Amino acid sequence: MNVRRNMGQSIYDVAKQTARDLRKRQTTTETKIWNILRDRQFLGMKFYRQYPIIFDFASKKRFFIADFYSYEAKLVIEIDGRAHDYQRDYDEMRTFIINSRGIRVIRFTNEEIENEVEKVLNELRRIIVRP
Repeated sequence: MNVRRNMGQSIYDVAKQTARDLRKRQTTTETKIWNILRDRQFLGMKFYRQYPIIFDFASKKRFFIADFYSYEAKLVIEIDGRAHDYQRDYDEMRTFIINSRGIRVIRFTNEEIENEVEKVLNELRRIIVRP
């Protein structure tokens, strides 16, 4: 994610503020899955929502905001809406960079969250319990 920084503002501050802004504007599907993941309700795992992942690229610090992240499971969960149909290359690059940090990425569509949440949760259980 490219974000122009104000003078004197670090990449960490920008990433943190961007994550806060995204939390305030989360989608209905993000809210639905967050209500399941929050407070260690899912498999006792700690998840964060709209979590900044900072990395180096071309000698510069950059960041992505993961929809959901569990440090314990080393797992990022991404919820893809229709816009992701047009940014597959970008999503693949994000996944590659996040994977290179030793973190797995799993993607679900809005439709899967809305219509097949039990299937989604079963897939998450499978991944977390048997990495």
